[in-house]
Amino acid sequence: MRKGIIGLAAVTAAAALTLTACGDDKKDTASGGDAAAKGKIGVILPDTKSSVRYESFDRPFLEQSFKAAGVKYDIQNAEGSTQRFQTIADQMITNGVTVLIVDGLDSNSAAAVQRKAQQQGVKTIDYDRLTLGGVSDYYVSFDNVKVGEELGKGLQKCLGDKQANIAYLNGAPTDNNATLFAQGAHSVLDKVATYKKVAEQAVPDWDNQKAATIFEQMLTQQGGKIDGVLAANDGVGNAAISILKKNSQAGKVPVTGQDATVQGLQNILDGTQCMTVYKPVKQEADAVAKLAIDVMKGQKGETNGTTNDPQGKRDVPSMLLSPIGVFKDNVKQVVDDGFVKKDELCKGAYAAKCTAAGIQ
Repeated sequence: MRKGIIGLAAVTAAAALTLTACGDDKKDTASGGDAAAKGKIGVILPDTKSSVRYESFDRPFLEQSFKAAGVKYDIQNAEGSTQRFQTIADQMITNGVTVLIVDGLDSNSAAAVQRKAQQQGVKTIDYDRLTLGGVSDYYVSFDNVKVGEELGKGLQKCLGDKQANIAYLNGAPTDNNATLFAQGAHSVLDKVATYKKVAEQAVPDWDNQKAATIFEQMLTQQGGKIDGVLAANDGVGNAAISILKKNSQAGKVPVTGQDATVQGLQNILDGTQCMTVYKPVKQEADAVAKLAIDVMKGQKGETNGTTNDPQGKRDVPSMLLSPIGVFKDNVKQVVDDGFVKKDELCKGAYAAKCTAAGIQ
């Protein structure tokens, strides 16, 4: 496993910053102020496929922060294409961004973008995913080893101490976060003497259909004897659940997830998913927005730790936030935070289930 996060201090109040911003993701706008005159912030989000979070949460939260601060900004999504990712970066650099926030599809293409930006005097910030071998000035994310630990602790809570065969459905092999999630999960589950790893595979591109195919093969190879599934996010977890349903095992085999999506939370209310990991994206978006604005103004960004890049052989100054494990008894917290809307989660057959979970 790659080396994880080191030097992490306690998360500071910077995790929930209220910022002031103005801009548009398609054209430059600003509402006065010195900050807007000094530069422009570019954000490249990776896709809409691996998780619904990027367009549903990251974009609006970032826009809100930039608009409140009166800064120029440009937010675009690479739609899963490394070529589009690089084209967007070229356009942003040409159009005068002074700080570039990068959430890369893979480390190679993201590192190439960062080097080009560096050559043009543009500061770069890794957002959510660390670019291995990159040259980013800062990194903002949740503590991804801790995310994995929450996954491991969650599955252990749902399984108990009984003898159990565990299958691991890890995230994309090109995503350093996925490596850290697996590291954290193994650090918890490998210590439980009654657990046995019977299968483990990375899911290319976090593709849910591929995850279903992979898990079906795992289940067949094990003769149906899989007792727990460590799935790296809700989409991958739901793929495993779909196969368990085909085999009349849904609800009998605990499955984990991550991102606290509507689908994942509904699966938890149904009893087909054991838990998910909630990462309050607003905290992450607010933290990266504040950092980018400070850097644009020529100030040193506030951090609370470092993250080791083993490929680049360097420690990247980081703002690292804490994830939250979510089970049926605290789904309400995700709704109370406004991360998921009650009307979306509790529609139809889920109305009664939401009421039973204390969601009013």
